[in-house]
Amino acid sequence: MSFTVATFYKFVELTDYADLQQPLKDICQAQQVKGTILLAAEGINGTIAGPKQNIDTVFNHIRADNRLTDIDIKESPAHTPPFEKLKVRLKQEIVTLGLPEISPTQQVGTYVSAAQWNRIICDPNVTVIDTRNHYEVSMGTFQGAQNPDTKTFTEFPEYAKNNLDQAKNQKIAMFCTGGIRCEKASSYLLSQGFKEVYHLKGGILKYLEEVPKEQSLWQGECFVFDERVAIKHGLETGSYGMCYACGHPVSPADQASSQYESEVSCPHCCDDLTEARRNILRERKRQRHLNSTH
Repeated sequence: MSFTVATFYKFVELTDYADLQQPLKDICQAQQVKGTILLAAEGINGTIAGPKQNIDTVFNHIRADNRLTDIDIKESPAHTPPFEKLKVRLKQEIVTLGLPEISPTQQVGTYVSAAQWNRIICDPNVTVIDTRNHYEVSMGTFQGAQNPDTKTFTEFPEYAKNNLDQAKNQKIAMFCTGGIRCEKASSYLLSQGFKEVYHLKGGILKYLEEVPKEQSLWQGECFVFDERVAIKHGLETGSYGMCYACGHPVSPADQASSQYESEVSCPHCCDDLTEARRNILRERKRQRHLNSTH
């Protein structure tokens, strides 16, 4: 059985967002669709998975709201279910910058399509910034992009203050996984007086889907927030795994290490795990595999 993974978001005023929670949860449960959906006054953000027909039914429900008829959806395939549960949560922000007053519905940078992205980032007068977190950047990024080395998106304003203030008259181009973080980051930079700010529409996912590998300026793999862990050009599943102990992506080299034990430990956490913790993780692994065979 094949599965469709759908990533989507839209910044839009949803003052009644709490009222949308239960109907959305009901339709997803009825269609056996799993994943995470966030609702806030500033919009909707989510990644869900299920059979293609069921996913379409959920989006028919979402698009029935005239504020969400044009919601952007990026789909990719998965051969196994990438989520175990469904979560529909109410939040203060659909992507947490820590500054609720920053709103892409009020002002936002210039969208750049995947087809035009290479031209923008090859301009020597453009400062290219990867707005994702450091562990995501370590798996892959665009040639020449700056790595803010952030642990969370809330650190981006501090990075901008310390590294970009001298570049307010400079062209800035930003990107992220699906487009949501760089869209909010562009709104923030405009509020700080930056004049010319661009961001990749649809994010890395759209770029890897549309730009042929031989023309691509992307290097490595792209982290995704589901059990596929990473994807490559053409949205094929990548080579990384996930460590259940510490949540860190594990590369093929990590998986070949003597410190790696599938679903138990990896080189990033091996030295910090007690034997008691290892045994708990081994038991959880046994239970997961037992459940998957029934």
